[in-house]
Amino acid sequence: MQTRLVEYFLALEREGHFGRAAALCHVSQPTLSAGIATLETQLGKRLIRRDRKYAGLTPEGEAILPWARQLVAAAEALGQAAETARGPLKGELRLGAIPAAMPAIGCLATAMLDRHPGLNISVRALTSRQIERELAAFELDAGITYLDFEPPAHALSVPLYAERAMLVSAAHGVPIPAVLDWADLASLPLCLLHQGMQNRRILDARLAERGLALRPLVTADSYVALLGLVQQGRLCSIIPDSHAALLDGLRWARTAPLPDMGEGSRVGVIVSDSAPMGPLAQAVLAVARGLSLPPGFGSI
Repeated sequence: MQTRLVEYFLALEREGHFGRAAALCHVSQPTLSAGIATLETQLGKRLIRRDRKYAGLTPEGEAILPWARQLVAAAEALGQAAETARGPLKGELRLGAIPAAMPAIGCLATAMLDRHPGLNISVRALTSRQIERELAAFELDAGITYLDFEPPAHALSVPLYAERAMLVSAAHGVPIPAVLDWADLASLPLCLLHQGMQNRRILDARLAERGLALRPLVTADSYVALLGLVQQGRLCSIIPDSHAALLDGLRWARTAPLPDMGEGSRVGVIVSDSAPMGPLAQAVLAVARGLSLPPGFGSI
């Protein structure tokens, strides 16, 4: 069985469209269709439901999906191991990061490229749950996410920093008390991440412990959107303190510390806890263990 045929199958399942899957694999659509048909013949099972176009996987296709992902990932790791046995690490590092951890991406990526200049790095903004799913499906090599609240399963981790929250508002906008307490926070006109984002769920849980709940006027899935809303002057937001450096020099923005929440939320690098571990995952863990983050990232 050719691994390439399994790659065609996985691309079609991921894209849900023959044309897009063929483009992803850099082949023509007839080549991709013929390859999947060959795979079906070799297995003696129909894997794809077709009704003029892709209509999903058959039960047999669903059954082989996790094995197909594992086979392709193992083949890629085999090639990397052979290539790097006596040479530099090469290839694409696929990294997923929660939006709250994006300021740390530059530090990790720079350290990886310094150590392994033959790499190229692909970064995607994902939720913590997406990172966990894609690591399990061998679609990511590593992730940066929260480590303690809803801890990722079947993962090895290296803590990077402890995140704390801060309030951000426009200098010409909503008046902010000189000293904030929890009741003040709950009464402010807020825009926040939606509850599908782990940062928001952590914030909600910590406020619930104090008998409070936040009712934002606007929700979004990115800090860029939240800051755009705050800049208009009618809303405030709560963002990680690691973003403070990104606001330096912005005359419209002002920040204020929030009431003490105790220990910050640990953020770190995770990889799938599998053996043998691929060269890319090993390299990320090694770099993360020696990474020194600049001021602005809370100590663990």
